[in-house]
Amino acid sequence: MIFLFASLAVSIGLQLLLPPPYGLVAAIAIFIAFPLMLRRRYMSRFRGYGGSGTGAGGFFGMNSNAGSAVKYVCLVCNNRYKGGECPRCGSKMKRADF
Repeated sequence: MIFLFASLAVSIGLQLLLPPPYGLVAAIAIFIAFPLMLRRRYMSRFRGYGGSGTGAGGFFGMNSNAGSAVKYVCLVCNNRYKGGECPRCGSKMKRADF
């Protein structure tokens, strides 16, 4: 909330200092760019401390790019497979097997 009011104060200040069309363009640019910067900062916290996505962030330190893919086990016929539905019986009832 503090960042929102700070960006509002900066955009109002720019509108007072700059001529009318330039001040309005600068205020709109701040309201578009500032939330994008905040989102990038918060999302980099979820990916790890580096922010590049190559660290040990994610779900319990597992990286989605590293390691093997998730396989599923059919709850009906106990078949192990990859994908949306079981190729043996066609059921969509499954559990993840890591």
